[in-house]
Amino acid sequence: MQNHLKNLENCALFEGIAATDLPAMLGCLGARTVEYQQDEVILHEGDPAVRMGIVLSGSARIVQNDFYGNRSIIATVRPAQLFGESFACANVRALPVSVICAEKSEIMFLDCHRVTMTCSNACAFHSHMILNLLRVVSGKNILLNQKIEIISRRTTREKLLAYLAVQAQQNHSREFTIPFDRQGLADYLCVERSALSAEISRLRKDGLLETDRSFFRLCKTR
Repeated sequence: MQNHLKNLENCALFEGIAATDLPAMLGCLGARTVEYQQDEVILHEGDPAVRMGIVLSGSARIVQNDFYGNRSIIATVRPAQLFGESFACANVRALPVSVICAEKSEIMFLDCHRVTMTCSNACAFHSHMILNLLRVVSGKNILLNQKIEIISRRTTREKLLAYLAVQAQQNHSREFTIPFDRQGLADYLCVERSALSAEISRLRKDGLLETDRSFFRLCKTR
């Protein structure tokens, strides 16, 4: 755990809580750590929503498959970020999504019941942590609304440019690296990969962007 203490300190769930209190807190929350390989499933769709996870190293993707097997990437989760907390707080019985490793990763799981309910020891940090959790869930709702706004655009071009504009704003730069390869970006935008690749080629030809794999540079506004 000492190797990942910095990531835990940076986790929004523990904001404002002293690092010296973390070991006792994690014991109170029933924390356990598991290692996963790339493409290994961390949580399966249909699993009970009783755990939340923190990415200690690597990264993971929250994905959803429709009836026909088409995959949609809901979000990417990086070190110090949480997943599964929204479903636990909503008392969802079964997860409507899966969480899959994008690379070799180490994940810390917390017992959702212990996180959301004040413990018998009346830990001083617990009320503060619950407020942090509320902020995290609220922030996730904002990001979900942001994605809905992006994928509600009519064309692949509009979806792509809307997504890239958000990335530029978040990175405070016209140059940035996204957390997806081409297939992952297509799955996130809910478009066909071939259509996405064709649109990227047209935007490059039009001088609107430069790209190399996951790196993008916006050259001018529309």
